[in-house]
Amino acid sequence: MDFYKQLGFTINPLFTFDNQKCMVWTDQIYIMLQTLEMSKTGGKKDLADPKKNRIATFTLPVESPDKVNEIMAKGLKAGGTEPTELIDEGYMQIRNIEDLDGHNWGIIFLDIEKFKKMTGK
Repeated sequence: MDFYKQLGFTINPLFTFDNQKCMVWTDQIYIMLQTLEMSKTGGKKDLADPKKNRIATFTLPVESPDKVNEIMAKGLKAGGTEPTELIDEGYMQIRNIEDLDGHNWGIIFLDIEKFKKMTGK
């Protein structure tokens, strides 16, 4: 949980128990950190090892490029790793961080007005 708190998540105690922790990014973005035992009870598929297999990537939006860098610095200090270099498209900056289990998180700033102008939408 410390890694996620360092990124900026907060704990939602309403959905937090011994076998799962609910972490909140925004009013619309929640993640559930579950014990391996609990994860195995939720379905019939085998669990992939995220350190060996890419199973999903997640993107967390932030309000500025400075915030991208701030979150990355905290995440790296908390034990995360940066598997790729900064992606800077002019209208968007993304840095990727792997958590301690190997899940990939993209920390992204998107200037939506620049994007709309660029795409004509």
